[in-house]
Amino acid sequence: MSAPPGRRRTSPLRLRRGPNRSGQEPSWQAAKPALIASALARATARPSGNWYVVGPAGSIASRGRPCGRLVGGREVVLWRDGAGTLRAGSGVCPHLGAPLKDGLVVGGTLVCHWHGLALDGVRSAGWERYPVHEDGVLAWVRLDAVGGEEPTQRPAVPRRPAPEGTVSAVYTGLGRCEPQDVVANRLDPWHGSWLHPYAFTDLRVVAVPDAAGDQDDGFVVDVSFRVAGRLVVPVRAVFTAPGPRTVVMRIARGEGAGSVVETHATALTAPFAPAPRTAVVEAVVAASGRRGFAVARALAPVLRPVMRRTAGRLWRDDLAYAERRWALRSTGRFPG
Repeated sequence: MSAPPGRRRTSPLRLRRGPNRSGQEPSWQAAKPALIASALARATARPSGNWYVVGPAGSIASRGRPCGRLVGGREVVLWRDGAGTLRAGSGVCPHLGAPLKDGLVVGGTLVCHWHGLALDGVRSAGWERYPVHEDGVLAWVRLDAVGGEEPTQRPAVPRRPAPEGTVSAVYTGLGRCEPQDVVANRLDPWHGSWLHPYAFTDLRVVAVPDAAGDQDDGFVVDVSFRVAGRLVVPVRAVFTAPGPRTVVMRIARGEGAGSVVETHATALTAPFAPAPRTAVVEAVVAASGRRGFAVARALAPVLRPVMRRTAGRLWRDDLAYAERRWALRSTGRFPG
């Protein structure tokens, strides 16, 4: 039933019965392998400036212990100096190879726990410091030896809504696959209502990139997010790949317009590793123009674990998809 003339709906919720699996329209003919492959090829050809997402910015706290990450087969250690500034460098101690992630932070200086070698973030005794960047949601590290591209001063952080009006959460998952398998999954929007019927319904891909593509080519999708039972929130979303390891879903129309979901894929293992591992770091940055959203911002500490659990449920299925894709590729059995 439509709203009376002159009155606008005040609730984003709609009622949908939705088809069951037997009545759901197949999407395999529209999900053309060549279309997905060409979008993936354009994404992987775009520059990254050698920047890699290593996790949520808040995960590297101002405390007495550093954090360790593995990126492209390289050990990376991260910590905060006395002013709270993020620092990073090789995770291998230049003295006798100790794991610096197990060291201490004393007065903002990283101290190896094997023999007490102190590293203050300056290149020393063959130890290499890495450039870092925090964007308010995520932490990035630049590894020129891993990326092999022309380095840039800052990563190309996707455009987000103003932070003072948002609620954000970051999910991290691990899969046995390569970054391209994660990106390919996100550049296949047709699988959404089939692989995730508990989350999406009424999914229609209304526009796809042309064969040539450009820096802003994307997939435009009309979809309803399930809230509970028959209650859904319909939106229009646009999927783009601004870099070789990043896919951004932006709400273009409907509730939460301007909100983004950034999916970043960071290889943990070296290229061509026989058993590759990839970290999926997904940042959900939610915004709304509704006055009631102020309550959501006030409840952000409670909402963030819920947002992470929701992302985790989706990625349980999507990582299985990405791992399956890698398994077929690695044995020459991937179709096409």
